[in-house]
Amino acid sequence: MNGGLLVAGTTSDAGKSVVTAGICRWLVRQGVKVAPFKAQNMSLNSFVTREGAEIGRAQAMQAQACRIEPTALMNPVLLKPGGEQSSQVVLLGKPVGELSARGYHGGRQQRLLGTVLECLAELRGTYDAVICEGAGSPAEINLRRTDIVNMGIARNARLPVLVVGDIDRGGVFASFFGTVALLSPEDQELVAGFLVNKFRGDVSLLEPGLDMLEGLTGRPTYGVLPFRHGLGIDEEDGMGVPPARTESGAVAPPVGEDVLRVAVCAVPLMSNFTDVDALAAEPGVVVRFVDRPEELADADLVVVPGTRGTVRALQWLRERGLADALARRAAQRRPVLGICGGFQILGERIEDEVESRAGQVPGLGLLPVRVRFAREKTLTRPAGEALGERVEGYEIHHGVATLDGGEPFLDGCRVGQTWGTHWHGSLESDGFRRAFLREVAAAAGRRFVPAPDTSFAALREERLDRLGDLIEHHADTDALWRLIESGAPQGLPFIPPGAPA
Repeated sequence: MNGGLLVAGTTSDAGKSVVTAGICRWLVRQGVKVAPFKAQNMSLNSFVTREGAEIGRAQAMQAQACRIEPTALMNPVLLKPGGEQSSQVVLLGKPVGELSARGYHGGRQQRLLGTVLECLAELRGTYDAVICEGAGSPAEINLRRTDIVNMGIARNARLPVLVVGDIDRGGVFASFFGTVALLSPEDQELVAGFLVNKFRGDVSLLEPGLDMLEGLTGRPTYGVLPFRHGLGIDEEDGMGVPPARTESGAVAPPVGEDVLRVAVCAVPLMSNFTDVDALAAEPGVVVRFVDRPEELADADLVVVPGTRGTVRALQWLRERGLADALARRAAQRRPVLGICGGFQILGERIEDEVESRAGQVPGLGLLPVRVRFAREKTLTRPAGEALGERVEGYEIHHGVATLDGGEPFLDGCRVGQTWGTHWHGSLESDGFRRAFLREVAAAAGRRFVPAPDTSFAALREERLDRLGDLIEHHADTDALWRLIESGAPQGLPFIPPGAPA
């Protein structure tokens, strides 16, 4: 087998990442050596590979679905928004500069096509199958000329295309038909069929519509995936934090007498908020995102997460009164945790001539830390010990911290119950997470007890297996196998009007 497939979607958030991961896990369980690929990703949630390359967090999750180590080949172009009009461009895992949307789509994107195709070819030469994920919709006719992630990559690599639609949003039949009808004849030749995502109810009631859709387009539907709560995969954009659940699907009860309430400040350009997924996986820990100071009042722990705009997030906290609320918490020795950009915000001073170019800006002064932004980005996978437990994490930041006191905590420090570190992912280390939550519970006066057997790695594997089960049980896997192995069927009909000239 030397196959491939592009999973496209009728819209953003149609379920492309979920379906790609599910197909990957289904294939690897069949003994297929498979890898994920996304030519271009726009996301503030990223990950650092073992070779020190930054890629989209979703592709790292998909690599885990394939049971392989993620590499920069799997996501050669990553765009990290820095505002409404510009993004940092990360090429093969390293930042190469900032570009406006007009500048990127005006020519730079198309020049990256060769690099993207080389990465895909290398993966296809190494693995039996490569499952590619598109971005947004392939029918974005204003961007088709420079497209390198949807039909642009499909055409150049001769990949069959499966279009995913979210029926929970409504209008899925029109979306499927319209997506195909807005593609050129050459692009339509590769669109093999459809996959319905997030269906609730009796599938037999949907089948007449699927038959009519096939009659209209000449293309079958490869499956209808049911709606499932709490799949819990790493998100590109959304702030979904699934709670811990029992095997029956019910929310797991706390082990102790109390729950712990965690409030995450929803700062602008929030990045790697997947850090709190491991907290939400603990029975009895309730995580919510907040943007008002009143919402911190009953929180046992407040998390200031990472951000691609540290100075902007600091200003936002001040404007909303959250900065004062955080200062009151610190003075009262109530737990606050700053991660990456959040850690920098809690310090005394920020010197930024790189990200915001704001120069020297006073921080919240809750930790004895001074931060200077360097042009070189730190991309590492550190490991160490804290609270008597082994910890692993990853770092993605331009800010270089100088500590002037406090008690050591990972690469950062703590003062009282205010903690700060650049390490993302540290809370995924089970023993450390439990030790940290015990400290938080004691400081908050809660009779909360961490579950002794929660394994975040095992939970993630379980969720990936659930995605594989969705494909195995609710998709036409024989037809899907043929599609991956042999490509799009010949003679697929053209659906007018096609792409405009």
